[in-house]
Amino acid sequence: MIFEKQFWKDFLRQFQEDDVTGMSAMLAYFFLLSLMPFMIFLLTLVGYMPLSQDQIFDMLNSYLPPDTMGMIRDNIDSLLENQNGGLLSLGILGTVWSASVGVNGLMQAFNNAYDIDEERSFIVQRGISIALTVLMILVIAVAFVLPIFGQQIGEYIFSFAGVSEEFLAIWNSLRFVISGLIIILVMTILYILAPSKKIGLRHALPGAIVATVGWMLTSLGFSYYVSNFGNYSATYGSLGGVIVLMIWLYLSGMMILIGGEVNAILSKNKRRLLRK
Repeated sequence: MIFEKQFWKDFLRQFQEDDVTGMSAMLAYFFLLSLMPFMIFLLTLVGYMPLSQDQIFDMLNSYLPPDTMGMIRDNIDSLLENQNGGLLSLGILGTVWSASVGVNGLMQAFNNAYDIDEERSFIVQRGISIALTVLMILVIAVAFVLPIFGQQIGEYIFSFAGVSEEFLAIWNSLRFVISGLIIILVMTILYILAPSKKIGLRHALPGAIVATVGWMLTSLGFSYYVSNFGNYSATYGSLGGVIVLMIWLYLSGMMILIGGEVNAILSKNKRRLLRK
């Protein structure tokens, strides 16, 4: 059904009516607000893990657009110089609160996609948004860590089971696929819980796959463009790294919203077919 001409007509109409571009800009703003607390939280945990700050930065450099890591690293180093006992808890609270506001926006955007009104109470809404935020933070951390440190993790876990080196070789090949599957899983949960209506697993999965694949391809394409063609520093000067980061966050938010629109359109088309 997703390859039918009518689907794409419906998609373009919904894309405009639901103001996906405007909602993506809003999500990019809240993503940016939660980025620094998340980084503080992640780097504070380094003291409790067999990792170094340089490894964490190298890991993030694989995902973030070029010209942004220097800006982020300078700010993080400045913040960590004043690290105290409450920094970890403040990082957690700041990340959860900032990102949960963005998740609230996602919930409203998905309701608009399904043409429904929010019927849940404020407490239920806030509880769901905080739960989804915590889940997304955990999954993002796993998705970041697994491709980079998956080999060490696999060797540590599977050493207790005494598995063969052939199995570890298979694990090392699959850890990138597992990372993508984890992102699909959390997207599926997001598309099930965020709208104010009952959504089944089968109906949430298509949008989750579209959003995950779209985010990966968009991130790779944008990173390649910035590395080879885009010279934002020449236009924006010292703000070039911020502009690049905001565009990447904007595109990431758009992919999440597009996944929700895909699920909503498929749901509406199914109801239309059942009425015929």
